[in-house]
Order: sequence, then structure tokens, then C-alpha cells
Amino acid sequence: MKKALLALAAVAVVAVAAIGGFVLYREHQSRDVRGSPTEEFVTTQEPPPPARPATVKIPWPMYGFDPARRRAPAGMNVRPPYRPIWGFRAGHLVEFPPAVAYRLLFFANGKGTLYAIRSGRGRLVWSYHTNRCTASSPAVAGETVYMTFMNRPPCNTTRSGIDGLVVALDAFTGKVRWKKTIGPSESSPAVADGVVYVGDWRGRVYAFNAASGRLRWTFTADGKIKDGIAYTGGRVYFGSYDHHVYALKARTGKLIWRASAQQRLGSLATFYSTPAVAYGRVYIGGTDGKVYSFGATSGKLRWSHGTGGYVYGSPAVWQKRVYIGSFDHNLYAFDAATGDRLWSFKANDEISGSPVVIDGVVYFSSLGARTYALNARSGKLLWSFPQGKYAGIVSDGKRVYLTGYGRVLGLVERKAR
Repeated sequence: MKKALLALAAVAVVAVAAIGGFVLYREHQSRDVRGSPTEEFVTTQEPPPPARPATVKIPWPMYGFDPARRRAPAGMNVRPPYRPIWGFRAGHLVEFPPAVAYRLLFFANGKGTLYAIRSGRGRLVWSYHTNRCTASSPAVAGETVYMTFMNRPPCNTTRSGIDGLVVALDAFTGKVRWKKTIGPSESSPAVADGVVYVGDWRGRVYAFNAASGRLRWTFTADGKIKDGIAYTGGRVYFGSYDHHVYALKARTGKLIWRASAQQRLGSLATFYSTPAVAYGRVYIGGTDGKVYSFGATSGKLRWSHGTGGYVYGSPAVWQKRVYIGSFDHNLYAFDAATGDRLWSFKANDEISGSPVVIDGVVYFSSLGARTYALNARSGKLLWSFPQGKYAGIVSDGKRVYLTGYGRVLGLVERKAR
């Protein structure tokens, strides 16, 4: 009996040691990784400044501003404080920001109505109704608006057999040019070189001809794709709910690499955050509370940095800095090369939406219904406004446009008359 007890005790000790060792191993695997300022960090890939927004017809083409989703347009000279000059009631939640083109704002509410309103006065020009759930921003290219839609309500259904849409409409009339049935989609379209890229809940990425809607290729991952697709340099990048980030050839859809979230105790990260691509890196947030930087060429993990909560929002990249919010109430600024934290700012609530940087000012909104404007270099608060919840601010270089819970507001600099 004594020998049996000793044997059981020995087994227990070994089991405890094994469990302890596994826990330590997982903690080591999930540790923050500091990056190198030289490995796959290409400072010459800073995008050139575009034409001044006042002279272009499409000053804010899509979610994240450009196909690489950097969220940091050059040449826009607007700064806080601001005052509202109009408000448009959308009748339901507007979670994602507008695209801006031809002096119009294009955005959708949660009940599947896509609106086009005047940027100067907020007056309705046209609307397109689908009675579908919606959680994305449109894109504008040429004179066409591209938009994705989810399934018909209930929005969080788990039933099988549901579908979604990607629709192309005339920007001036709202007339449908083409429409394709896909899986339910929360993927804000990216348009580049005559191709529209979107993902869906079936785990598929689609490349459609922008003019005709003809399908060029599809790629299937192992989990839902809810983020927008990022494009640059002939490649597309996205994250999936299968815990991976992908790079594909934009022309063919062929897989280039697949990178994994870090191992950890508990469930692995899923990726709702739309990636931003700059400096030869891919930056993306995970539901494990981490911000990741992968090599855009190799897919290797170049750095990771933890926050205290989920990271659903997408990063903004500006002057070798990465800005992103967390459910721990903080907006973070990281060194784009190493992942070192430069500063953080504590908001009044969780941060679900994505920041943007305009003229050296970083803007974001919190779930506490407040929008903040910070000095992008120092993190110092410059201005705040008691509206906004998910999306932050977009601009055309003359005004800024703020997405409140069920309203879209036009604001001008307070000094403007």
C-alpha cells in the first residue's frame, strides 16, 4: 500500500511538473517579441504624397483610405477644434466610416441601406435598400461605388444556407451596375488596378473585375474572413478566424505565405482587424490582445506587443509609427520597426474602431461615445467631441466627417466662417 501511494505521489509530481512546464512554455511562446529596425523594414516604401485633396475627385476612396489601408493621407490640412455644421440621421447604427467622392459621402446603416449624401449640407441624393445586415464601408473607383452586405436578419444567426452580396452601383444615381452573391460579408472592398477584392464568412477571398463583375479567382482559408483585404505591390493580405494571416498573389490568388498568431494558454487569436501594409511589414491586431508585425515578403513574425484587451480595430501607419486601439481603453503608438511602445492614451471606454492620422493628428472614437484628437507624435490631447462610437473621422481636406452611433456629422474648423 505504501509503495502504491509513493508511486501515485511520484506520478502526481511528474504531472504537476509537466503541467508547469507546459504553462511556462506557452508563456514563453506568447511573450512580446521585439523587432529589428533592419530586418524586412524598408523605409523607402513610404508612400509618396498624393495630389492635394481639394483638387481630386475622390479624396477618401475606401476604408483605410488607400488599398494598403494605411489610414494616413498626406496633403490634408485640417486641424481641430471643429464645430458641426450638419447632421444626417441614418435611422440605424452606422458602424463604419464613409467613402468620400464627387462631393458625396457614401455609407451604409446596419439595416442594409446604402446612402449617398451631399458633403456640404448632408442632404440625401440617393439610397439603395437591401434589408440585409451591414458592417463595412464602401469603396469608390471611377464613377462606381462598391459595397458588401451580410445575410438578412437576424444578424448574428448561426443557421446554414445564408448568403451575402457584393454590389457595384453608379456613384451619381445609385443604379446597380452588377451584383454578385457570395457568403455574408463584413469585408470592406479594396479596389486596385481594376479589381475588387472582398472576403466572406465562408472563408473565401474573391477577386472581381471592377467593370464587369466577372470573377477572376477565389481563395479559401479555413475560417471566416471578416476584415478588409489590403493590397500593395501585386500582393493582397488579410487575416482569418482560422488564427492565420495570409499573403496571396493579387493576379492569380496563389498562396505566398501563411503566418500564425502566437501560441498561448487559451484560444488563439482570430483576426477581425484589417491589416495595414507599410515599410515592408504587415501590421494587424488580434483578439488575443496583441498587435502583430509580419514581414510582407516572408510572413515571419517581426514583432508583437500585448495590450490589455481585444484588438478589433485596424492600425494606422504614419511616419514610422503604428497607432491602434484596444478594449483596455487605450490607444497605443508603437515604433513601426521594433514594436516598442512610444506612448498610450487612456480613453473613457473600450476602443473598437480604427484610428486615422490627418495632418499630424490621430483621431479615434471610443464605445463611450466620445471622439478624440491627439498629437500623433506625443499623444497629447488636442480636442474631444461627445459623439462617435465605432468609426473615427474621415476628411476631404475641407471638412471632417464623423460617424456617430446613428448619425453622420459634417464638421469644419471652428475658426472657419
